Amino acid sequence: MNIFIITLIIFVTIYIFLNWFSRTSSKKISKGIRSSIIVISIILALIMAFAGRYIFSVPFLMMILPLIKTKAGLSILQLVRIWGLLRVLKNYGRFNFNNLGKNLNTQNISLEEAYRILNLDPKKKYNKDQILTSYKKIMKKIHPDVSPELTRLASIVNEAKDVIIKDIS
Repeated sequence: MNIFIITLIIFVTIYIFLNWFSRTSSKKISKGIRSSIIVISIILALIMAFAGRYIFSVPFLMMILPLIKTKAGLSILQLVRIWGLLRVLKNYGRFNFNNLGKNLNTQNISLEEAYRILNLDPKKKYNKDQILTSYKKIMKKIHPDVSPELTRLASIVNEAKDVIIKDIS
């Protein structure tokens, strides 16, 4: 669509709104603002009720960020990778925030699970250096020296590395 048409539509809309605003009484304006705040609040409450588990996971991630200390800070890409790693581990039943000290799954890690933990494609062939590079990238963020609360997560990543290296040997 042409930018000129979009700009024209925006200006006409603003003109109509300002024209209505200047001709109405302050009582109608305040009543309109009050009712729009109520409607917006109801809409936000419905959105929170529908998608609450996704919305409330972001504040938890922001609370845990100070525990993960790096010199340069964390980029959005690193946050997405850490979140993906936690999601993979939670789906396989290996990590749960409620039971940090417990090993939820005592079985060995499968090869596919190990590749997913290290953010590698199970269909590709990797050499030992590529696996160690991926392992080191993850461990820089979750090493127990950086944050002692992530000890269990680090042990899972170590186990995944060992499984993949054993498979390619």
